[in-house]
Amino acid sequence: MIHVPLVVDLDGTLIHTDMLHESALRLFKKRPWDVVRLPVWLAAGKASLKQKLAAGVHVDPATLPYNLSLLAWLKDQRAAGRPLVLCTASDARIAQSIADHLGLFDQVIASDGHINLAGPRKAQALSQRFGEGGFDYVGNSHADLAVWAVARRAVVVNASGSLSRLVRERFEVEAEFKAPGSGLLGLARTLRVHQWLKNLLLFVPLLAAHDLTNTGAWAKLVAGLVAFCLCASSVYVLNDLLDLESDRHHPRKRERPFASGQVPLLAGVLLAPVLLVVGLLLGGQVGAGFLVCLLLYYTLTCVYSWVLKRLALVDCIALALLYTMRIIAGSVAVGHALSFWLLAFSVFLFLSLAFVKRYAELDIQPGKGTGKIHGRGYLASDAPLVQTMGIMAGYASVVVLALYLNSEAVARLYRSPVWIWGAVPVMLFWVSWMWLQANRGKMHDDPLVFAVKDRASLAAGALFVAILVIGSIGSVPW
Repeated sequence: MIHVPLVVDLDGTLIHTDMLHESALRLFKKRPWDVVRLPVWLAAGKASLKQKLAAGVHVDPATLPYNLSLLAWLKDQRAAGRPLVLCTASDARIAQSIADHLGLFDQVIASDGHINLAGPRKAQALSQRFGEGGFDYVGNSHADLAVWAVARRAVVVNASGSLSRLVRERFEVEAEFKAPGSGLLGLARTLRVHQWLKNLLLFVPLLAAHDLTNTGAWAKLVAGLVAFCLCASSVYVLNDLLDLESDRHHPRKRERPFASGQVPLLAGVLLAPVLLVVGLLLGGQVGAGFLVCLLLYYTLTCVYSWVLKRLALVDCIALALLYTMRIIAGSVAVGHALSFWLLAFSVFLFLSLAFVKRYAELDIQPGKGTGKIHGRGYLASDAPLVQTMGIMAGYASVVVLALYLNSEAVARLYRSPVWIWGAVPVMLFWVSWMWLQANRGKMHDDPLVFAVKDRASLAAGALFVAILVIGSIGSVPW
């Protein structure tokens, strides 16, 4: 029996991503100064651009987000004796590495630095090799219509509803693989809306100053909150784009929208600057000082994403500073001076939470050996030491709180300071509880997100607030 070859597209079909975008992002991360050369490479043709990118960066084919349902079907087709051909507009170097990894394809046809093998050019190349109607084609986009026109049958993958209907009207469809839906949920996960809770730290200075009736301050802080949320989401999008490979090595982060291919990389490239510009414009309305704080926060976050997150210990200190900068920005927005006690308490507490985050990542690494964690400056065996340092930082924050309660500021702010001492055992419990959960392997990647979902943490928070309210009845202003 003679089997008709099955020709398979790569980008958006066999994999839930685009290798041109993947390569460009890896170049931007590895050598950002080379990005200015992209227009020069593109001037020589798209195929030349792809060849330059493929030669300058390394993509691990084992980590790519493959279309598993399609891959399983292709394996069945090959087992039935059908020849498989990988035909893609991606560069031949990348296509061959993917084919070698899968061990599934009999031939590889790809762009060679001179010809960009897409649309009509791909149709022409396949017609010359197999003859019109001499192959079946697996594709996903409108550019593949030209190829389906010269193929015997069409296999439609990840296509929009309109494209799917068009292909069925024009061609004989052998099989169809629906695109995984992401919708609003995918967008929310891309923006990490749940992480916006951290930005409520902007309101801490207003609460600490007992200035809750200041409506003007509330208006500024609400505007500042939205600005911080937009800028933070811009950073999250940029971070996820630059951290694709590390995320794909992580047992949970591999499901993030960009790493898994649920959201196109190009959407993130366009979304990140828009979020940043809108956030900065809104931050400028709050005040010049607040805008400076926002720019410092964004800059430090970018430096963290590019460099600091790969430096052991420095990464956790940077995270603690990023948390604390939100409190500083809130104080600048409303014009309240920050006390030494609040800053010291914040730095130690957030340093402990940063160590919680890193410990949770180290604790789930397989083997717990001496191997270095991908994209981080730690060894898996560092987990016990990270745990010790984090617990010490957490208890140091409680000591600072206890010393603060013995200061003159407390006597001025609270009518019944003796009640405030109840906050100390509450904080001791909560810090210990967080580390106990981390040790049991129950900690979310982000401890603050875990805390707002954890009943014990919510109860501790409610008790802490109740103690402050009782102690502050009849409080006097600064």
